[in-house]
Amino acid sequence: MKKIKYSLHLLLLFFSFSIYSQNIQIKGKVIDVYGEVIPFAAVGIVKKNIGTTTTTEGTFSFIISVNELNEFLEISSIGFETFKINIRDYINNPIKIILNEKLTELNEVILLSPIHYVKTSFKKLRDNSLSSTHQLNVIYRRWSVEDNICRFFIEQYLNIIDRGPASEVIKFNVNQSRKSSEYRFIKNKQRVHAARYMEWNNPLRKGINIKSYNWKKIEISTYDGEDVIIIEGTNKKSEKLKFYIGYDTYRIYRVEISKIPQEMGKELTATYLYKKNFKGKLYLSYHSREWKGAAAMPENVKRAMSASGQKFKNFVPLAYRHEVFVVELIENKEKLTQFEDNPQKDMTLYNVKYDEKFWSNISLPAETNFYKKNIKELESLYNVPIKTQFQYSNRN
Repeated sequence: MKKIKYSLHLLLLFFSFSIYSQNIQIKGKVIDVYGEVIPFAAVGIVKKNIGTTTTTEGTFSFIISVNELNEFLEISSIGFETFKINIRDYINNPIKIILNEKLTELNEVILLSPIHYVKTSFKKLRDNSLSSTHQLNVIYRRWSVEDNICRFFIEQYLNIIDRGPASEVIKFNVNQSRKSSEYRFIKNKQRVHAARYMEWNNPLRKGINIKSYNWKKIEISTYDGEDVIIIEGTNKKSEKLKFYIGYDTYRIYRVEISKIPQEMGKELTATYLYKKNFKGKLYLSYHSREWKGAAAMPENVKRAMSASGQKFKNFVPLAYRHEVFVVELIENKEKLTQFEDNPQKDMTLYNVKYDEKFWSNISLPAETNFYKKNIKELESLYNVPIKTQFQYSNRN
């Protein structure tokens, strides 16, 4: 009998909060006892469906109102024990919080075949997920990188009407939008909004041929008091899927996708994270996706560069990175935003008036080094501050 033990602690350090009118902004960083950051941890008020996800650097930032001061803040992450603290108590007495050691003992002898957990989790997907009509308010970011230099950035606030991963997205609305100056050489346009690709690339939504993958158990972990079995599947194309499945409930807490060609070609990696609402039903909390490939340099750009004495490449390495943070879940049907489904087109083509006040007050994710690096590159191309780019690039 083999016992799997986890003896990591979670150190959560809230390092600032600020009050703006009736809003309170809470920022923090999640690390373990060894000082390693904890990315993709669910942070928020479960009872109110308010919160965010820690960044790749373990940082987080979100806004609550004074009405939430007596609520409890919860932090949960794969492999760690869920932590709760009263928000008012913390603000009055900010301290470093260390979770007690979490031990999990799961007898591997009693584990069933990996494919059993995958099949059963898909069968229970509708029951385990929030399948009634609800609204997700999300921050959607897309970075366009050419030859390892960021040349375009767009950020949108979306209202998505959904019925969970066992169904299709009902409709969505581009509520707010802002973008940088356009410095790209390759100005590809997608036929639909990038949020649709987020939906279509999700194996939980489109379904998979489970038998076409070779499944194996990678690891055993925990999440929010439940043992979690991490299972990886590989098909004949060397495409990999990884599911984090609850041992008792068969809930799918996390999905990872890796499509890396053995030779030159297009590459796709993606992550989907799900967290519980106050009734224990799962809904999307975070998504990241990166596409890598190459495209031919447009002839007009090559002529212009040649005329000015600049060197150019016939093919330009491209990368598009997407990050989606769900900042609010609305389940009360009477409070759902009323709108018509937006027509499908590239996310840069939606004509939304730039509202600087909105972006100054919305609960944005914490700025990571990746975010700062790309902003710095956008600013350094022509020495134009990003705020100026937003102001002049978003005029109707």
